Amino acid sequence: MGSEIKKEIIISEKELAELSYEEAPKMITSVPGPKAQKVLEDSFEYESMARGAGRYPMVYAEGKGATATDPDGNVFIDMAAGVAVNSVGRCHPRVIKAMQEQMNTLMHAGDMSNVKRTELARKVASVMPPGLRNNCITYFTQSGSAAVETAIKFVRKITGRSQIVAFHGAYHGVWLGGNSLTTGNQYRKGFGPFMPGVIHLPYPYCYRCCFGLKYPSCNLQCAQYADYVLNTPYTGAYDVGAVIIEAQQGESGYVPAPPGFLAMLKKSCEKNGALYISDEVQAGAGRTGKMWCIEHYDVEPDMITWGKGMGSDVPMAGLTMRKDLAAKVDDYSQPNTWAANAMTCAACMTNIDILTENDGALIKRAGELGEEISQQLREGAKDIKFIGDVRGKGLMIGIEMVEDKETRKPLNPDAMGMFMMGLLNRGIISFPCGRYGNVIRFMPPLVLTRKHAAKAVDIFLETVKTI
Repeated sequence: MGSEIKKEIIISEKELAELSYEEAPKMITSVPGPKAQKVLEDSFEYESMARGAGRYPMVYAEGKGATATDPDGNVFIDMAAGVAVNSVGRCHPRVIKAMQEQMNTLMHAGDMSNVKRTELARKVASVMPPGLRNNCITYFTQSGSAAVETAIKFVRKITGRSQIVAFHGAYHGVWLGGNSLTTGNQYRKGFGPFMPGVIHLPYPYCYRCCFGLKYPSCNLQCAQYADYVLNTPYTGAYDVGAVIIEAQQGESGYVPAPPGFLAMLKKSCEKNGALYISDEVQAGAGRTGKMWCIEHYDVEPDMITWGKGMGSDVPMAGLTMRKDLAAKVDDYSQPNTWAANAMTCAACMTNIDILTENDGALIKRAGELGEEISQQLREGAKDIKFIGDVRGKGLMIGIEMVEDKETRKPLNPDAMGMFMMGLLNRGIISFPCGRYGNVIRFMPPLVLTRKHAAKAVDIFLETVKTI
């Protein structure tokens, strides 16, 4: 293995190491091993493979921090975190303790007030970005998809308008409303017709600019085009209630918006009278080095949809909106029986505490460690033609795989499949994404140690050379 990534201590590396299996990665069998294969066979017989991971050959047995085991005793470094979910790591002792204590008091309370639910709503308000912080109301859900569905419904009521603007490459869930905003072919093909009134605009995917331009000499042509559509007659955008956007796109390839784009988009929304919704389901909860990805851009959203890392090991999500907007939503108009279970609220509050305590040290560390990992990847990529781009903020890193750096032709699916299995058999859990399925994403728990980070990067670079 190569030398470890630098050890500037923000949080004790020894303390973080105790949260994970130190010996990771440790491979005893190939993947899947015989015990895992039996689980997979039963899963394929009794479960729908419409699930996100489909027939991915990894079987989780235990999880600890930024590591996990399978039934055959293989120990992995988890660079996926349950798809950017386990922000404070799997089975964090403080979270387990909070859940155990709450289990003895109250769990389900229906869609009614309970002590923990109200405490969580207050805590969420305190960690929102400027414009929403302590001036907001939260509607709780169990998933990011549900939060987006709620946002669509509330936007219509609040604004009296019916159209929603989303972007190419968007992922906002897979229910009817959210799936109408999402653009991935695998989520849409054969499932239409979709919700009417959705307008899709180009997202600033600078590595593959649809206008054939380069940032910053492009003068943000994509933002200018968005303003043209939103604020020019006869474009069809006559009734826009909201624009929803990921500050860093997730499923389409971990693509961060370039500086200036979101600020221009917000001004276009204000001219139009449309609300600005920041979808932070995958990029939020400290993953990018700030509590919310939108905070990198100094843009104040009207609403935020959040989930994943806020719950970490438990289902927790929500829609948070300005108080004046929430006041326009009728009481009793959006029941949700299982939302904000008292136990999941206790877990979520503990996650927030872990993320934000000591002036947000763990979040700041995510930003620094992510940049260190990205730098090591870029350095290693200089002599590897298959790595076309390394991008992202904090521990939300996308590595775009290509057949050739010059042509930028996406790496073909067979090679990607071989590469993913190569990583898995070397003890690295990671999932692909991207419009062409050719982007490896590093989205580990924020408690990933520098030692494990260095191992993961070294193994990644070694595995690339086997393509």
